[in-house]
Amino acid sequence: MNVSSEVIKMYAKQLRLPTIERYETVLRSAMDNNWGYEEFLAMLLKTELDQQQENRKQRRIKAAKFPQIKTLDSLDFSWIKNVDRSLVYELATGRFIDEKRPLIAFGNPGTGKTHMALGIAYEACCRGYKTRFYTAAELITDLGEASQQGSLSRLNKKLMSYDLLIIDELSYITFGRSSAELLFQALSNRHELGSVLITTNLPFSQWTELFGDSSLTAALVDRLAHKAIILNMNGNSYRLRDRMQLEENT
Repeated sequence: MNVSSEVIKMYAKQLRLPTIERYETVLRSAMDNNWGYEEFLAMLLKTELDQQQENRKQRRIKAAKFPQIKTLDSLDFSWIKNVDRSLVYELATGRFIDEKRPLIAFGNPGTGKTHMALGIAYEACCRGYKTRFYTAAELITDLGEASQQGSLSRLNKKLMSYDLLIIDELSYITFGRSSAELLFQALSNRHELGSVLITTNLPFSQWTELFGDSSLTAALVDRLAHKAIILNMNGNSYRLRDRMQLEENT
């Protein structure tokens, strides 16, 4: 049976196997290495599978809406005195996500909290977890708009669909009562049902300054602190260090 390359590409396209449409590259390797039919077929299917997995990973990264891509390999652990590198890389395996535990990074500005959160979340995407990155202000805005438009239930359901919800910079804005209640509900929904990663400049004892209600704050802290992994990232600002080094070199 003589089969033209056009027929093979047509079948691959109809089966939605785009990598197999470009099978000639694998065919050349098969001819160069004297592969048998089964070896050629196995490598062709593996190539398609690898590409599909890469495409899914890229879709997860895009859906996470990271402000920028940061990896743990580029995080300066020598500047982070209170957090062990091995612990952060253990967190990057996603075990805490499987266990549906909160991860909370406390620390003053410029100590790498956001970089670490992005690095862990990026690795989670690579490992197949669905993630979503928000700043606290962005999440409050989305929740408020959804509440006004009557779509809050839909948004909360979507938030619950993520394996890991990242809330960055829970520090810089003070919430009104309605906003505090919306955020409280969104986080409470995930209690023991989904993992959350929060970065903040403020210790739990000062969260009343954010939420404005001691009872609501106490209830939220109680839920988050339960089984939480706490990272103390207080230290000197590496952004300030980089700025000082730049000024010294100019």
